[in-house]
Order: sequence, then structure tokens, then C-alpha cells
Amino acid sequence: MSIIMAAGAGTRMKSKLPKVLHKVCGQTLVDHVVDVAEEIGCKHIVTIVGHGREAVQEQLKPRGTGFAVQAEQLGTGHAVQMAADQINDDENVLILSGDTPLLEPGSLKGLVDLMLEKDFAGALLTTHVEDPTGYGRILRDENNEVLGIVEHKDASEEQRLINEINPAVYCFKGSILKKALGDLSNDNVQGEYYLTDVIGLIRGYGHSIGGYAVEDASQMLGVNSRVQLHEAERIMQDRILNKHMVEGVTIINANNTYIEKKVKIGQDTIVYPGSFLTGTTEIGEDCLIGPDARIENTSIADRVEVRSSTLLESSVDSDTNIGPYAYLRPKSQIGKHVKVGDFVEVKNSTIGDNSKVSHLAYIGDGDIGQNVNIGCGVVFVNYDGKNKNRTTVKDGAFVGCNANLVAPVTVEEGAYVAAGSTITENVEEKSLAVARARQVNKPGWVKQKNLLK
Repeated sequence: MSIIMAAGAGTRMKSKLPKVLHKVCGQTLVDHVVDVAEEIGCKHIVTIVGHGREAVQEQLKPRGTGFAVQAEQLGTGHAVQMAADQINDDENVLILSGDTPLLEPGSLKGLVDLMLEKDFAGALLTTHVEDPTGYGRILRDENNEVLGIVEHKDASEEQRLINEINPAVYCFKGSILKKALGDLSNDNVQGEYYLTDVIGLIRGYGHSIGGYAVEDASQMLGVNSRVQLHEAERIMQDRILNKHMVEGVTIINANNTYIEKKVKIGQDTIVYPGSFLTGTTEIGEDCLIGPDARIENTSIADRVEVRSSTLLESSVDSDTNIGPYAYLRPKSQIGKHVKVGDFVEVKNSTIGDNSKVSHLAYIGDGDIGQNVNIGCGVVFVNYDGKNKNRTTVKDGAFVGCNANLVAPVTVEEGAYVAAGSTITENVEEKSLAVARARQVNKPGWVKQKNLLK
């Protein structure tokens, strides 16, 4: 199982939002920690909540984690004590902090494997840093086992030279951890129960504790301020961008591209600067994305080009061009070989294969078939002041420029709508609809009105 400590107030964040609900690369800090616990196989996860607990529980409820409440902030040991009744004697307990989003699954697996292979009662992650000031130092014996942890303020001059530190990631055998939690004392200057004291207690029972050293100290970064939040974002962005490049994606300028953790991109896609790819976006192979594309929770097939456009919660099929300056709002489904051009807005609509909406049009609550041409300035008039209604333009139809299609209305297959028309009735198959006043020219009108200069 895993216990995630997420009860702290995070006062240095200077925020009304609980610290663990601040986001790095599109996910909350605590969601990143739940992710890594699940990735190494933890099926039983308990989150310790306290400050802002309703919001934290609401965030994690869909993930099925259990909860324990630390009503008073009496130390890390006290936090884990709140979950003691949910610890099974025969399970291994991984203890994590909810503000450490950069932990890697391989590091946690190495920690657990070390404990199991050596039959240790517990083990902790460690890392070496150039400047260990302020961190607890790891004390080891001649067998390289962990003797204990000494806090910086309590360390001797010799101990302060140690640069192996404690990032507060632990694994213990359940029954032994429960016994140590019961024996914890708050007999210290702060009057708190320290989880680090568990190490000494378990050693006192005659058991051994291991230490698994991780080379990459950045994994251990705990986020306690906006500055550290920014640092975590930078490190995770580097990881994400490097991963995509290693897997065959070209990123023209990594310093000017933002890609969130869950985004998937196919080989030989090129991402140009100024692009923001977020949420659960999936992009196929051989695509051109950007510059200045914002794509959120959208599925894009192969060989699609998206230039300087916004795509939200939509889907785009293969060999389609979007933009520049197009806007796909949620529930837009765009087919194959489609052109959605400059200053076109699409909302809750479908556009079939080989159709074109080239410029300056609004397609709202509509269904456009295949091989349809929508002219410049066309508006699907979908709202009557009370209800949204749908417009249907069937295969092979042609809608001329500056036409208004007032929903609910259907343009049948092969029909034409003349430029400048306002269509309020269905247009029959292969017919021409003209809905505009006949042109009248009045000779001499300008002179009569004295409008000549």
C-alpha cells in the first residue's frame, strides 16, 4: 500500500488553494504522486488530508484513494499515525509526500526491491546534494545500513559534512511500522511526532534499515513555494520534451513549447514554437503543429496541419488543414481532407470528408456532409434566444458567401445557396435557393440627393 501525506497548509505558497492542489504540467502535485504509486503497483492508497481536506478529497475521489484525517498538524509521524488502522500487518507500506511531483517509478521500485531482497524491516530513499544545509543527514554503519537520520540543527560538525540526505520517502513492513507508530514520542522541542524517529525505534527492535541512493536529486524536490513550483514545472517540462524528442518528435524550440504530461505525439510530427499541447491530447504521425497552436483534450490523426489555431475537446481526422486563426470549440468533429481556414469558428458540429470552410465563417450546432463548400462569411444561425437548433448541409452542397442558415434548416444533397441569402426553409436536392431582395438601380439618385462633391 501507499500512504500519501497531503495534510499541510503550505503557508509559503501564499494561496487560498491547498498546496497539493497546485499544478505542474497540467496535474495537481498530489495527482502526480498518486500516478507514481499506481505505476509501481500500489492498489491500496490512503491520502492523509487536513488543511483544505474537502477540496483535496474532491480532487482524489475519482481515483478511488482512501483517506485519513489529520485534524491537528502535530508532525509527520502523527500524520502517518492517522492511517495506522488502515495498514495491514502483512503488506509493505510506501510513504510519500503529496508535494513531490518529480518522483520516478524506477526509484520507488528500486527502494521496494532493496527492502525485499535484503529482508529489511524498512528502507528509505536517499540522495546526495552539493549543499545539504537544512536537510536531515543519513547515518550509515559499516555494513552500509541506515543507523538513523540526524536533523541539521542537531548534527555535529562532522555529521554536517555528510551530503547524503533524507528526502522523506520510506517503505516499511506493515506490522513493524504499526508497532513503531505506537511507540512514537513527542518529547522534543517542537512537541511533534517525527516520522524519522521510526528509524531509530525499528533499529532498537533489532531490525535493519536500508537506504536506496538515487543519483538524480531533482526527483526529491518538494514544492513549498511558488519558486519551487516553477522549478518543478521546468524540470518536468524538460523531461516531457526530451521524451517526445527521443521517441521521434521534432520540437523546433523547446524553450518556447509547452506540452503536458498526458499528451501523446506520433513519430515525425513537428511542433513549432508557441504551441501549447495540454490535457489528454493525442496527435498522430507526420503532423505539423504550430506555430502558436493551442490544443487541449483533442484527438488529431496523421498528416494534419494546425497553424496558429485553438482546438478544444474535438477530433480531427487525417490529411486535414486547420487555420491559421481557426477556433474549434468543444464537440467538433472534423473529417479527412478537410480545410478549416482562417477566422473560422466551429462549435458542436461535424464536417465530413473533403469539405471546405475556408474563411470567416461560423459553424455552430451543424452537420456538414462530404464534398461541401461553405463560402466566406457564412453563419449558422443556431440560437433563437431560447434554444440551440441544428443546421444540416448534405453531401455535395454549395453555400455561397455571406449566407445565413437559420436553424433548424436542411440543405439537401447537391443544392446551392446563392450568395447573400438568408435561408429559413429547407432547400431541396439539386435546387438553387435565392433569398434576397431583387437588385434595383435608380439612375440619377446621387445627383438628386446632392451627394456629389
